[in-house]
Amino acid sequence: MPIIKILPHAEYCPNGTEIEAPVGTSICEAMLDNGINIEHACDMSCACTTCHVIVKEGFHSLNEAEEEEEDLLDKAWGLQPQSRLSCQAVLARENVTVEIPKYSINHAKENH
Repeated sequence: MPIIKILPHAEYCPNGTEIEAPVGTSICEAMLDNGINIEHACDMSCACTTCHVIVKEGFHSLNEAEEEEEDLLDKAWGLQPQSRLSCQAVLARENVTVEIPKYSINHAKENH
């Protein structure tokens, strides 16, 4: 099983961690299954950017982003060339390292 290394994030994973997840699991599902409560306001339906992550290692092992995801990523805070929506980024056999950005655009949480 591939390992996901999650870099420290003040709110979701203060000390960073490593988790295992089966091939075919999205990064978001794997984090939620392991107690890392990353935001996912659209319930992983590829309709928001709250689960945005930056894939520091293993980016090319993930499934290719579809046009809908790429369009949404254009609206994500802190967009990087290796940004993905974690609900759409599906694990293959390689390990990955991800960073959860400091901020997300979540209108529900911000009471807009």
